[in-house]
Amino acid sequence: MAPLCAALLARLLLGQLSLVPAWLSGVGAQVGPGFELRQPQKEMSVIAGETLTLTCTVTAGGPLGPVKWLKGWDSGSEIIYDQKGSSSRVIRTVNNSNTDFTILIRDVRPEDAGTYYCVKFRKWDTGDQLYQRGEGTVVSVQARPSTPTLSGPSRRVEPGKTASFTCKTGGFFPRDISVRWSKNGAPAEAELTNVTPGPSNFTYNMSSTVTVTLQKGDVRSELSCEVQHATLTAPLNRSYHLSQILRVPPSVVMAEPQGPVGLNKTVSFTCDVQGFYPGNVTVTWLENGTEMNMGSSPQPTETPEGLFELRSTVVVQAVQEKNGSVFTCRVVHEGQDPISRNAVLWVAASGQKESNTSNTNDGLLFIYVAVGVVCTVLALLVVAILYLIRAKQSKGKSSPSARLHEPEKSSGTTTQESDPNNLTYADLNFTKEKKNIQRIIEVSQQSEYACIQSSQAPASNDNLTYADLDMVHLSKAPRRPAPCPEETTSEYASVQIQRQ
Repeated sequence: MAPLCAALLARLLLGQLSLVPAWLSGVGAQVGPGFELRQPQKEMSVIAGETLTLTCTVTAGGPLGPVKWLKGWDSGSEIIYDQKGSSSRVIRTVNNSNTDFTILIRDVRPEDAGTYYCVKFRKWDTGDQLYQRGEGTVVSVQARPSTPTLSGPSRRVEPGKTASFTCKTGGFFPRDISVRWSKNGAPAEAELTNVTPGPSNFTYNMSSTVTVTLQKGDVRSELSCEVQHATLTAPLNRSYHLSQILRVPPSVVMAEPQGPVGLNKTVSFTCDVQGFYPGNVTVTWLENGTEMNMGSSPQPTETPEGLFELRSTVVVQAVQEKNGSVFTCRVVHEGQDPISRNAVLWVAASGQKESNTSNTNDGLLFIYVAVGVVCTVLALLVVAILYLIRAKQSKGKSSPSARLHEPEKSSGTTTQESDPNNLTYADLNFTKEKKNIQRIIEVSQQSEYACIQSSQAPASNDNLTYADLDMVHLSKAPRRPAPCPEETTSEYASVQIQRQ
């Protein structure tokens, strides 16, 4: 009975062992003298995409059996290299060698991180059993971040409005990463930066967002996203030209004739489309709502600021039938709503003056007339003031005076005689004035004459100066002939004397 129990127990133990991998059944097996397995690398760090080299050498004299590379240990182990064949990414550095089992893992991936063991097996009837293993090499895989992508709004944005931009990168390890934004070299503050696990547990993804207020001058501005990571020798940069999403609407100015246009004259209507971006714009002319056939359209030209401008002109003959016609310049930019400007053509009636600039001329004429009137009034005032001053000066300095010379009255002579030659003289000092007054000498019994001496003769007989003196009484001198002054040295004055 005892031998039977012993046999059953032995079979049971053998059945349990068959459930464990054959190489584990050799754990703790004694190594024969003279055999040595060397795995010198304790830790290795490699960048994803590069080639990993794992070194393992053995000495001769070991038992028969293969040398394998395992990733991990116990139940979670995975065969990386087997002499019978392995992954296409894993190769031996020295083929057919019995002592050098160094392998290369090409195009390392983040999931290749782990601990690798070089293991010597020996053949056994039930399979390969562990004979000896190395101490293991801990491999860490660092993954570079992918080239950043920088995206903006799906539609164009006008100046004064904000736009959000997102910078993304992924597949990097370890997790630590930084991002820096700049606009035209000046730092810009990121609103949000997120780092999340990637598709596998060995990589991470990053997303960063910044918001920018666009300006009209951003046609040539550039937004940049710079990524820094431990696996990078230099930062990764991505740029975005703001002109890709900027839209500057045009300003439209229409020039039209001022006032009516002469009959059958040609007149031009000009439409200036200024300061727009991008340069794709369509200009259409309409007459009373009907599109005009303008042929080829002019092409926009670029300004130094990077914006565009365009000028479109239509020439119309001012016939009477077009009087009051409305001409419209319609501008469509970037598929937006049209911008329209209108002008009316007024045709002058037959015989009416062409008055393209009548309003301007009328305004200028009014200004000229007003200025002329004011200047004339001022000139007259100045002349009048000068005249009054001169007259006052003449009156004060050289006013005429009459000096009457009379002899002393005699008691016996009280009655005037009616002799015309009985004269009384008066010396009158006058400022010399030459007047073209016809000489008039009144001969009358009621007149006496006074001779007025002048220092200079008049130019002619008619250039004389006269003074009529009305007197109540003048004493008479003794009778003597009336003097006959020389005309070259005298001027005359007629003195009226009332007889008493």
